[in-house]
Amino acid sequence: MMLEIAIEADAEWDSSTGWDDRVRAAAESAIAESRFPQLTAIERPVELSIRLTGNEEVRALNAEWRGKDKPTNVLSFPLAEEAELSEADVRGPELMLGDIVLARGVCAAEASAKGVALEDHAAHLLVHGTLHLLGYDHHDDASAEDMEAREIRALARLGLADPYADRG
Repeated sequence: MMLEIAIEADAEWDSSTGWDDRVRAAAESAIAESRFPQLTAIERPVELSIRLTGNEEVRALNAEWRGKDKPTNVLSFPLAEEAELSEADVRGPELMLGDIVLARGVCAAEASAKGVALEDHAAHLLVHGTLHLLGYDHHDDASAEDMEAREIRALARLGLADPYADRG
């Protein structure tokens, strides 16, 4: 796979964690569980950008792009249309999937509340964000169930537990 990932991490994200490998594994797992698994086998470069930053930057982006003046755990900014994803194996310039931005403070608080490692929760959010870049959403029950099932399978590929198992 010619998956190119640009990662930019602020100092508050511990660089000793090995984010490059974790980000790549999460993105590849999400792609494998999507409608577009062929993206892992094409010669055309596929690119995505990951920004690991703080709550303030995410709050500003959330306010600007979603009209919600508060930080959130993950934001996704898709760049590819579904037709581009379906026909990605044609020759051409790199296929830009989009950008994913994670907020360190929100991620850490959620991980603590769930009793999971920050790295595992961040992997879940990266899978979630990658699925958004591939056209998945959770605006209604059916699409939410489909997206969650794909997340669960992608996380299982990473050896991570079902993050939705404790729901009643």
